[in-house]
Amino acid sequence: MSDAKKPPSGHTPGKQKGKAKVSARDLAVRLKTANKRTTSQQKWLERQLNDPYVARAKAEGWRSRAAFKFKEIDDKYKLLKKGQRIVDLGCAPGGWCQVAAERIGSTEADPRVVGIDLLPVDPIPGVKLLEMDFMAPEADDILKAELGGLADGVLSDMAANTTGHKKTDHLRIIGLAEAAVAFARDVLAPGGFFCCKLFQGGDTGAIITELKRDFAVVRHVKPASSRAGSSELYVLATGFRG
Repeated sequence: MSDAKKPPSGHTPGKQKGKAKVSARDLAVRLKTANKRTTSQQKWLERQLNDPYVARAKAEGWRSRAAFKFKEIDDKYKLLKKGQRIVDLGCAPGGWCQVAAERIGSTEADPRVVGIDLLPVDPIPGVKLLEMDFMAPEADDILKAELGGLADGVLSDMAANTTGHKKTDHLRIIGLAEAAVAFARDVLAPGGFFCCKLFQGGDTGAIITELKRDFAVVRHVKPASSRAGSSELYVLATGFRG
C-alpha cells in the first residue's frame, strides 16, 4: 500500500479556488540583471526570449526565426520550384538555406543550394556551404562551379554590422544591398529572381531603379513575421532579363 499523501477531501488536482487570470504580459520574460550587457543588447535578448517565432523555430527545427519570413514570401509569390539552383548570401545561421533546400528538393546526392558567409555555418542537408566573402573577385566563378551553372534565385537576408550612428549604418546597409544586386546580376539565369533585405527610409531609390531595369517586376514585401516596429522590408525582383 502506497504511503503517498492523499489530497484533502473535496480537492480536485490541478484546480485552485480564486486563481487569478494570467495574461501574456505576466508571462513575459524580464531579465533581472544586464550582466554587463549594453542597453541595446539587453533589449534584443528580451525580444528573443519573448518572441513566439523564436520558440516556434526551435520547436520545428529551423535555424532561426528568419525562416518564417522566407516561407511567407515563397508561399505568396511561389518562387521556389523543384530542381532550381539557389544562392543564399550571408546565409548564417542557415534558416533561409533550410527552406530553399526543402522546397526545391535539394539533397546530399544532388545539392542545389549554395550558402555563402564569412562565418562558419553548421552543415545543412542538401546545402553546400562556402566560408568566404561573396564580394571577393573569385566568388562568382567559384559559385557557378559549385552550382554547376547559373542560379535561378539569389537570396540575401544580410544586415550590416551597426555602429550606432544612424547615417553611417544606413550607408552600410545600402552598400551591402548594392553589392548583392551586382552579384545577382552576374550569376542569375534569365527569368531568375532576387530577394534582398532593405530598410524603410533613406536612399534606396537607386537600388530600385537599377532592379527595374534588370527585372520584369519589382515589389516591396513586408512579411507578417517581421518584428513589430521593425523598419525592415524586402525587395523582391522577378523575371531577370539577363
